[in-house]
Amino acid sequence: MKNSLGTSVILTLAGESHGEMICAILDGLAPGIPVDEGFIARQLGLRRPQGLADTARRESDCFNIVSGVFEGRTTGAPVSILIPNENVQSADYERLRGLPRPSHADYAAHVRYDGFEDWRGGGHFSGRVTAGIVAAGAIALSALKAKGITVGTHILECAGVRDLPFNASDSEALAAEVERISVMEFPVLGDVKEAMEARILEAKADGDSVGGIVQTAVCGLPAGVGEPWFDSLDGVIANAVLSIGGIKGIEFGSGFALAKMRGSEANDAFGVRDRVVVTLTNHSGGINGGLSNGMPLVFDAVVKPTPSISRPQQTVDLRTGDPATLEITGRHDPAIVRRVCVVVSSMVALVLCDQLALRYGTDYLK
Repeated sequence: MKNSLGTSVILTLAGESHGEMICAILDGLAPGIPVDEGFIARQLGLRRPQGLADTARRESDCFNIVSGVFEGRTTGAPVSILIPNENVQSADYERLRGLPRPSHADYAAHVRYDGFEDWRGGGHFSGRVTAGIVAAGAIALSALKAKGITVGTHILECAGVRDLPFNASDSEALAAEVERISVMEFPVLGDVKEAMEARILEAKADGDSVGGIVQTAVCGLPAGVGEPWFDSLDGVIANAVLSIGGIKGIEFGSGFALAKMRGSEANDAFGVRDRVVVTLTNHSGGINGGLSNGMPLVFDAVVKPTPSISRPQQTVDLRTGDPATLEITGRHDPAIVRRVCVVVSSMVALVLCDQLALRYGTDYLK
């Protein structure tokens, strides 16, 4: 398995949904970066299930940093974070053994790992493993904020209910929006929370699930970060975000809407604001030629409906090769779009720390 991300600042993930614990190792951080365990706990809380619209599985996420931090700061050695799994119900999956769940990784993992994969709750492919991304990402977010760079993600759309989009062309207004939604348990800009939750609960009552779109913004990123061609900034961000289970598409700036524009409409004309070169629009989402252009970096990501639903579904019994029908029981999210917001922000923060270290040197974040 390829479980590591990054070139200079590297995240490695280990653990399974029903294993003993989740482990995140963050290597390559400069020494002296403050580590706020209270902030890590708060970020994990944003990912944690909260109400009827989330899974009934509740984990305390009482993490333990076992290396790489001394007296509240990074030492320069790998930072290892352990997050125990305390509330597992593996019996829920015993009767599903050999019956791959539609749109889950069960069948592909079974083939790839010759039947030796941990199949309980999706094993290493479970969304539970994203707790490690959030814990490590909290350190990255703090390091970025100290350099004036902020990252935030909100629910742009869920089950057909649409939120207000980020103000992508106004850096000051956008920074305020990012600051506001970054502390919200249900991160939306407009008055749409109740309508979204109602649609989620309707699907849950039908034994079904819903998906949505999340929108992420990065403020304060200097121009010139990234690489041309094969390690373009949008390319490495897309690689990281699409590695999150349930994310099935990504578009930067105006994305696919650019296909309907003429160049005169799509081009971001340049101007000067407070003696700084800016673009008057931001259809490119803050990236040109694989490099940041100094404008806010903005992208949308598609979150598919949670594949675990309680309706009868067709599958194949891998033990006999015969067609079969399964009904999934247990504890599942009718929508993951709320909980995935902090995961996306955390993943982007980790990528940016890596890219900044490559651009300016490993001590840039010190």
